[in-house]
Amino acid sequence: MEKYINEIICGDNVEVLREFPDESIDLTVTSPPYDNLRTYNGFEWDFEGLAQELYRVTKDGGVVVWVVNDATVNGSETGTSFKQALYFKDVGFNIHDTMIWRKTNPIPNDPRQNQYIQCFEYMFVFSNGSPSTCNYLMEESKLAGVVAGQGTARRPDGSVRIDRVEKRRGSQVNKLKPLSNIWDISTSTERDISHPAMYPNRVASNHIVSWSNPGDIVLDPFIGSGTTAKMAVLNDRKYIGIDISEEYCNLARKRVSEAIN
Repeated sequence: MEKYINEIICGDNVEVLREFPDESIDLTVTSPPYDNLRTYNGFEWDFEGLAQELYRVTKDGGVVVWVVNDATVNGSETGTSFKQALYFKDVGFNIHDTMIWRKTNPIPNDPRQNQYIQCFEYMFVFSNGSPSTCNYLMEESKLAGVVAGQGTARRPDGSVRIDRVEKRRGSQVNKLKPLSNIWDISTSTERDISHPAMYPNRVASNHIVSWSNPGDIVLDPFIGSGTTAKMAVLNDRKYIGIDISEEYCNLARKRVSEAIN
């Protein structure tokens, strides 16, 4: 693996991954092209082949973060995101969490679509077994120090678990709590980057910190503008990026070099 670490590799991601040893990747964070919302210079890719290779190269306890959404075609969302998630499960991954990236500055819809403003993308978290790393991102509790109510806990038949009710009675709310699985993040990023669909640094960074540790290997098989590699470097992780476009590979290398220097 040493020849691939901290490199941006130009090539078909399935073919490149076939050269990797089994269980060699700690974390994958990526946002693949979805449906036909972007042409990406006419390049095509093999979803099923990629999902199978990602399962093979992901370590036991490793995670794949798949940031994706659906196009609307002939008045209907395609459902591609859900089909892909279920296929990941078919090849062996757990659907560990279905997270949401809620954009704080969404683009208004064409009013003729008769839809509410589309303001989110899915962030599927697939795991090979149970995730071996989970570094919770925390936020302040608004009710820190307040004595909590007794709460309720019920069995499947609806009856109350008295033991759990009594355990919670009189406890105080902690100062910090883990974030929810809905992250409010602006789409804003470096505006001078010539890539049609960059995702924010913070989306990549949050997942890298959450599901890996310093020194781990972070893969992005659609490296594009290089956001995942850049944030891996800034968070003291190793990176491997793959893209079929030489133009995007050069862009990614440039951004990583600037981050290092």
